[in-house]
Amino acid sequence: MTRITTVGTTRAAAPDGDAYVLEARGVSVRFGGVRALTGVSLGVRAGEVCGLIGPNGAGKTTLFDVLSGIRRPDEGRLLLDGADVTRRSPVWRARHGMRRTFQRQQLFGQLSVADNLLVAQEWRGGGGGLVADLVGSPTRRRRERERRARAERVLADCGLGALGERYAGGLPVGRARMVELARAVADPPRVLLLDEPASGMSAPEREQLAAVVRRLAEKEGCAVLLVEHNVAFVMELCARVVVLDLGTVLAEGTAARVRADPRVREAYLGGA
Repeated sequence: MTRITTVGTTRAAAPDGDAYVLEARGVSVRFGGVRALTGVSLGVRAGEVCGLIGPNGAGKTTLFDVLSGIRRPDEGRLLLDGADVTRRSPVWRARHGMRRTFQRQQLFGQLSVADNLLVAQEWRGGGGGLVADLVGSPTRRRRERERRARAERVLADCGLGALGERYAGGLPVGRARMVELARAVADPPRVLLLDEPASGMSAPEREQLAAVVRRLAEKEGCAVLLVEHNVAFVMELCARVVVLDLGTVLAEGTAARVRADPRVREAYLGGA
């Protein structure tokens, strides 16, 4: 994947000295007189799985919209590999390695599962333009074989190998969410934003989801940020957890540290 050239920028260092791949600095968003986010700052490193939790209305999805480029912040900056991408479009960010899933499933229901993954790779083009299409150039055929092979590998990794020819629109919720994840990583991501990825999944499906996310982080160096209401799932999967409440960062740290924070227990964990 083409990396971003950073000219005249300084990459922010994470607390352990590693540079953040994705970073939000002082992000604020207003809807009329309501502040959805106020001065939110966070970052995610390569190879890290970071959880984002908080009660309903805390601003989690709004922050995801800002990170992915769907919404521009009223204040603050977004950096990808140290470069300011605050004004970059969602398409630009996706083509530079930032991928996202959504709370509501966004599959191409009339396409097969395999074709959903192939579509995600088509933006790179086949080379040679219309002429190559008409004559069936060797380069075009080679790229098509490579993309199909990549799709097959990702489907197998996600436990979807037997579903490649099924129409995506007819899948149960848990399988459909795994297809969304597979499509998001069909073209290798640098940053992965997962919005409620375990919603509607059975316990075995959640285990498979966790295994895929860990593999992406550990073996491919992907930076993963996930929003999830299943606190137990987040605490087990994520090395670091950020808690939002009323549009601000309430707490941040390891799962054990966040779980023990009295402010978090009062605001979100019901005093448990």
